[in-house]
Amino acid sequence: MVAMNVAVACGGTGGHVFPGLATARELLRRGHDVTLWLTGRDTEQAARKEWDGPVVEVSARGFPSGFSLESLRRGWNLARAVARSRATMRRNRPDVLLAMGSYASVGPCGAARLLGVPIVLHEANVVPGRAVRLFAPAAAAVAAGFEETRYHLRRAKLTVVGIPLREELTAAAQSLPPRESAGRAPFRLLVAGGSLGAHRLNEVAADALARLQRAGVDFSVVHLTGRADEAAIRAAYEAAGVRAEVIAFTTYLAPLYHAADLAICRAGAATCAELAYFGVPALLVPYPLAAMDHQTANAHALEKRGAADVVAESALTPEWLEAYLAQTLRQPDRLARLREAARKEGVRDGTAALADLVERCARRP
Repeated sequence: MVAMNVAVACGGTGGHVFPGLATARELLRRGHDVTLWLTGRDTEQAARKEWDGPVVEVSARGFPSGFSLESLRRGWNLARAVARSRATMRRNRPDVLLAMGSYASVGPCGAARLLGVPIVLHEANVVPGRAVRLFAPAAAAVAAGFEETRYHLRRAKLTVVGIPLREELTAAAQSLPPRESAGRAPFRLLVAGGSLGAHRLNEVAADALARLQRAGVDFSVVHLTGRADEAAIRAAYEAAGVRAEVIAFTTYLAPLYHAADLAICRAGAATCAELAYFGVPALLVPYPLAAMDHQTANAHALEKRGAADVVAESALTPEWLEAYLAQTLRQPDRLARLREAARKEGVRDGTAALADLVERCARRP
């Protein structure tokens, strides 16, 4: 194939940046020229350190909501982002734009539409975000992580590709030893609240696990707390005598997923894909303030396939979680079914499929 000039707009949160970075690397391996379009936010810095290629920064502040001075500022900021993106694209015109769906993709997508550059959108969540809804009618293709997204974008040219996973994660998975059979002691839990942690999830999990410890249950836990709760959760486990490894944050998740008998975590799209890749049974606790409640939709999509259990944060109490874990630990056959369903029915790694779609949609030089 003739080498293409590809722009990848993946600024915003880690859920947009890392899948975009994974696809950019795949396109680079195929001999294409790739430029990342980012916003310069702190949340992008970890990914940026892993990218040696060219980067374009376009500031973005999110969509306007309602009528207020802040909404006017945001609207002006987005209009300015489109203008700046257009000026940059005219100097280095891409053959195709891949946009990973955050508000940070509005500037590049608006510019690409004005310049006639084909747009490929990727929507990782079941419920499409505002940027994807805005540009889907004009896109050459929309790639989705979940089959259920079809119900929300009925008129789009939609292809289900999965969610691109970080190369470090998939590479590490290949080098891990075979997993020990289920039922061995101690039962290993993974608790993760996302890169910033989740205060209520942290507190409830620590309380419930202290109760299990007092009940004489044999288990250990790795708990990713976020920086704010690290010291308090570590102290709580030490006081209760719980065998726990408490970590504020890590991107080296492969061995943690590999070892886990059960994960208790949020339901962001990337997390759902990673759980499926490693076949980890999960209790998903959707973040209740996520835009358009998209984490709840993600979680129920996996629950419907038998790949996870789901509990609303409002229903999550130490007593409920203790009872759930006590029952689940006694059901190795059910955990095995959850693990198998996660592997077979969960969200697949979409890196290669998304790169294929980008190549098919490009304006040929």
